[in-house]
Amino acid sequence: MSAHIPRYLIALTALLSVGLAHALEFRSVGAAPVVMYDAPSVKGGKLAVAPRGMPVEVVFTSGAWSKVRDASGELSWIESKDLIARRNLVIRVANAKVRAAADESAALVFSADKHVLLEMAEPATAGWVKVKHRDGQLGFVKVSEVWGL
Repeated sequence: MSAHIPRYLIALTALLSVGLAHALEFRSVGAAPVVMYDAPSVKGGKLAVAPRGMPVEVVFTSGAWSKVRDASGELSWIESKDLIARRNLVIRVANAKVRAAADESAALVFSADKHVLLEMAEPATAGWVKVKHRDGQLGFVKVSEVWGL
Protein backbone atom coordinates (compact mmCIF):
# COMPACT_ATOMS: atom_id res chain seq x y z
CA MET A 1 0.00 0.00 0.00
CA SER A 2 2.84 2.45 0.75
CA ALA A 3 3.99 2.15 -2.90
CA HIS A 4 0.67 3.73 -3.95
CA ILE A 5 1.05 6.78 -1.74
CA PRO A 6 3.74 8.45 -3.86
CA ARG A 7 1.63 7.97 -7.01
CA TYR A 8 -1.34 9.47 -5.20
CA LEU A 9 0.73 12.46 -4.08
CA ILE A 10 2.10 12.95 -7.59
CA ALA A 11 -1.41 12.88 -9.04
CA LEU A 12 -2.69 15.30 -6.40
CA THR A 13 0.23 17.66 -7.01
CA ALA A 14 -0.41 17.58 -10.76
CA LEU A 15 -4.10 18.37 -10.27
CA LEU A 16 -3.32 21.26 -7.95
CA SER A 17 -0.74 22.62 -10.39
CA VAL A 18 -3.24 22.59 -13.24
CA GLY A 19 -5.82 24.31 -11.05
CA LEU A 20 -3.39 27.00 -9.96
CA ALA A 21 -2.18 27.65 -13.48
CA HIS A 22 -5.76 27.98 -14.70
CA ALA A 23 -6.70 30.28 -11.81
CA LEU A 24 -4.15 32.84 -12.99
CA GLU A 25 -5.81 33.50 -16.34
CA PHE A 26 -6.79 37.14 -16.63
CA ARG A 27 -8.93 38.72 -19.34
CA SER A 28 -10.70 42.04 -19.77
CA VAL A 29 -14.28 42.94 -20.56
CA GLY A 30 -14.51 43.90 -24.25
CA ALA A 31 -15.66 47.10 -25.94
CA ALA A 32 -19.09 47.23 -24.27
CA PRO A 33 -20.24 46.82 -20.65
CA VAL A 34 -21.61 43.35 -19.83
CA VAL A 35 -24.02 41.90 -17.31
CA MET A 36 -22.53 39.70 -14.59
CA TYR A 37 -24.82 36.81 -13.57
CA ASP A 38 -25.07 34.47 -10.58
CA ALA A 39 -25.34 31.44 -12.92
CA PRO A 40 -24.09 30.55 -16.41
CA SER A 41 -27.30 31.65 -18.15
CA VAL A 42 -29.04 34.88 -19.17
CA LYS A 43 -31.90 33.55 -17.05
CA GLY A 44 -29.67 33.78 -13.97
CA GLY A 45 -29.86 36.62 -11.51
CA LYS A 46 -28.19 39.84 -12.61
CA LEU A 47 -25.52 40.79 -10.10
CA ALA A 48 -23.85 43.83 -11.66
CA VAL A 49 -22.70 45.44 -14.87
CA ALA A 50 -18.99 45.15 -15.64
CA PRO A 51 -17.66 48.26 -17.38
CA ARG A 52 -15.73 48.10 -20.64
CA GLY A 53 -12.08 47.14 -20.06
CA MET A 54 -12.55 45.81 -16.51
CA PRO A 55 -10.01 43.09 -15.69
CA VAL A 56 -11.31 39.75 -14.42
CA GLU A 57 -9.68 36.51 -13.36
CA VAL A 58 -11.15 33.55 -15.23
CA VAL A 59 -11.71 30.85 -12.62
CA PHE A 60 -13.63 28.32 -14.73
CA THR A 61 -15.04 28.06 -18.25
CA SER A 62 -18.12 26.02 -19.08
CA GLY A 63 -19.31 26.10 -22.66
CA ALA A 64 -20.08 29.68 -23.65
CA TRP A 65 -19.70 31.00 -20.10
CA SER A 66 -16.78 31.97 -17.85
CA LYS A 67 -16.90 32.12 -14.07
CA VAL A 68 -14.83 35.17 -13.12
CA ARG A 69 -13.48 36.92 -10.05
CA ASP A 70 -13.30 40.70 -9.99
CA ALA A 71 -10.88 42.95 -8.11
CA SER A 72 -13.11 42.90 -5.01
CA GLY A 73 -13.01 39.09 -4.95
CA GLU A 74 -16.66 38.62 -5.99
CA LEU A 75 -17.48 35.67 -8.27
CA SER A 76 -19.93 35.86 -11.15
CA TRP A 77 -20.60 34.50 -14.64
CA ILE A 78 -19.95 36.36 -17.91
CA GLU A 79 -20.48 35.16 -21.46
CA SER A 80 -17.01 34.18 -22.70
CA LYS A 81 -17.54 36.01 -26.01
CA ASP A 82 -17.58 39.29 -24.06
CA LEU A 83 -14.03 38.81 -22.75
CA ILE A 84 -10.89 39.83 -24.63
CA ALA A 85 -7.26 38.78 -24.22
CA ARG A 86 -5.92 42.34 -23.75
CA ARG A 87 -4.65 42.68 -20.20
CA ASN A 88 -5.88 45.62 -18.21
CA LEU A 89 -4.94 46.35 -14.63
CA VAL A 90 -6.73 48.38 -11.99
CA ILE A 91 -5.03 50.50 -9.33
CA ARG A 92 -5.80 49.08 -5.89
CA VAL A 93 -4.08 51.68 -3.68
CA ALA A 94 -5.14 55.27 -2.91
CA ASN A 95 -2.48 56.78 -5.19
CA ALA A 96 0.04 54.86 -7.29
CA LYS A 97 3.16 56.51 -8.68
CA VAL A 98 3.87 55.55 -12.27
CA ARG A 99 7.57 56.05 -12.98
CA ALA A 100 9.75 56.40 -16.09
CA ALA A 101 11.71 53.26 -15.17
CA ALA A 102 11.22 50.26 -12.89
CA ASP A 103 12.90 52.02 -9.99
CA GLU A 104 11.57 53.90 -6.97
CA SER A 105 13.96 56.80 -7.69
CA ALA A 106 13.00 57.14 -11.38
CA ALA A 107 11.19 60.25 -12.55
CA LEU A 108 7.45 60.40 -11.93
CA VAL A 109 5.47 60.12 -15.20
CA PHE A 110 2.00 60.36 -13.62
CA SER A 111 -0.03 59.37 -10.57
CA ALA A 112 -3.08 57.12 -10.73
CA ASP A 113 -5.82 57.03 -8.13
CA LYS A 114 -7.58 53.93 -6.84
CA HIS A 115 -9.76 52.15 -9.46
CA VAL A 116 -8.02 53.80 -12.44
CA LEU A 117 -7.76 51.38 -15.37
CA LEU A 118 -4.38 50.91 -17.09
CA GLU A 119 -3.36 48.65 -19.95
CA MET A 120 -0.50 46.23 -19.28
CA ALA A 121 2.17 47.19 -21.85
CA GLU A 122 4.71 44.48 -20.93
CA PRO A 123 4.73 41.50 -18.55
CA ALA A 124 5.75 42.16 -14.96
CA THR A 125 9.38 41.71 -13.93
CA ALA A 126 11.19 42.26 -10.64
CA GLY A 127 8.15 43.69 -8.86
CA TRP A 128 7.26 46.25 -11.54
CA VAL A 129 4.93 46.23 -14.55
CA LYS A 130 4.97 48.56 -17.55
CA VAL A 131 1.57 50.17 -18.07
CA LYS A 132 -0.12 52.50 -20.51
CA HIS A 133 -2.69 55.12 -19.57
CA ARG A 134 -5.59 55.72 -21.97
CA ASP A 135 -4.02 59.09 -22.86
CA GLY A 136 -0.94 57.25 -24.15
CA GLN A 137 1.47 57.85 -21.27
CA LEU A 138 3.74 54.87 -20.50
CA GLY A 139 5.47 54.06 -17.25
CA PHE A 140 6.18 51.50 -14.56
CA VAL A 141 4.10 50.82 -11.47
CA LYS A 142 4.75 48.47 -8.57
CA VAL A 143 3.05 45.09 -8.97
CA SER A 144 1.76 45.37 -5.39
CA GLU A 145 -0.26 48.49 -6.35
CA VAL A 146 -2.35 46.92 -9.15
CA TRP A 147 -4.82 44.07 -9.57
CA GLY A 148 -5.08 41.89 -12.64
CA LEU A 149 -1.72 40.13 -12.79
